[in-house]
Amino acid sequence: MLLLRDLWFDDFVGFPTENPAVYELYWSPSQILARAHPNVLRAQAFLMSHWRSADNSALISTSNPLSYADRLRIRAPGDAKFALGPHIDGGSCERWEEDGYGRGAVYDAIMAGNWEKYDPWEASCRLPVKSDLYNGPGGCSMFRMFQGWLAMSEVEGGEGHLMVCPMIKEATAYFLLRPFFSPGRAVDGSAYLHPDNWTLENPTSSVLQGAVPANGQELNPSLHPHLGLEDTMIHIPRVRPGDYVAWHCDTIHAVDKVHGGASDSSVMYIPACPLTEANAEYLARQRETFAEGLPAPDFPASDEGESQHRGRLTPEYVMKNISMEAQRAMGLVPFPAETKGVLEQDRRVMRRANEILGFA
Repeated sequence: MLLLRDLWFDDFVGFPTENPAVYELYWSPSQILARAHPNVLRAQAFLMSHWRSADNSALISTSNPLSYADRLRIRAPGDAKFALGPHIDGGSCERWEEDGYGRGAVYDAIMAGNWEKYDPWEASCRLPVKSDLYNGPGGCSMFRMFQGWLAMSEVEGGEGHLMVCPMIKEATAYFLLRPFFSPGRAVDGSAYLHPDNWTLENPTSSVLQGAVPANGQELNPSLHPHLGLEDTMIHIPRVRPGDYVAWHCDTIHAVDKVHGGASDSSVMYIPACPLTEANAEYLARQRETFAEGLPAPDFPASDEGESQHRGRLTPEYVMKNISMEAQRAMGLVPFPAETKGVLEQDRRVMRRANEILGFA
């Protein structure tokens, strides 16, 4: 593997500090080539095709995935420090705020009491969203339809593996409405969970269970008892090197508290991001950091980053050794807005992206 062979980990930052599992690396040859692989790009386009847009004039294209430079994880056997409990990325308090997800009325159906009408696969309402109002360390400036990673090792449940709660619609409705209810006298068991034990909070408070500014949304059995997280969080199947795993951006997910396997649990984080105006603006900034070998814009700044690393891939090398689709995903060449047969909705957003990226 190029990543290991080139010793990119020498003297490099990772966390947790005392026993790193996630490394602040974005531009190693392996990461760049993995994001650019045609199978990854095809998988991302296929996944994003399951989203829909209620607004036909919305500037969004799911057939043109963009490259988002993220980090990688190498979790050693026995590790218990990189223990991510149930959570949702993409902000926390922002989901209740008018200037956050309220800008697109993403969850209005839930807030109006019509949770059954909420559509987690509607894309156009998410375009104006501000999911990082508080500049959190794990904030993401791109609209990620799916979070995802590419497996670098063979791993199954109990070995530092991914767990998800597959009830996207129901779980979202529950945790968003949870702050408006409070329990009665019963304190445990079925009596505690019974509907008769819960009433509308009066007077209301500012408490948003598991939500803290500049952090992701945390969930646990104490604050969100009706989710039954002990039973509803399930492991994904065994993965092997090269398997691509993705989950909806509102999915509750976690990893095993303890890595009980015999070898490392390693992944490259590679989300699926559509072509939008905001995503193109981020891509333009990310393109500059790639050329300079510096951390991607969403991540902690560094004076040198990977600029002095032996074997770093230059833009010139990449332009000659990855496909045209992958070059577009990195913002290195224009999108084919004027090509015959391109859908009109795709054409409009590609033209706008070319302007943002300096190609028009």
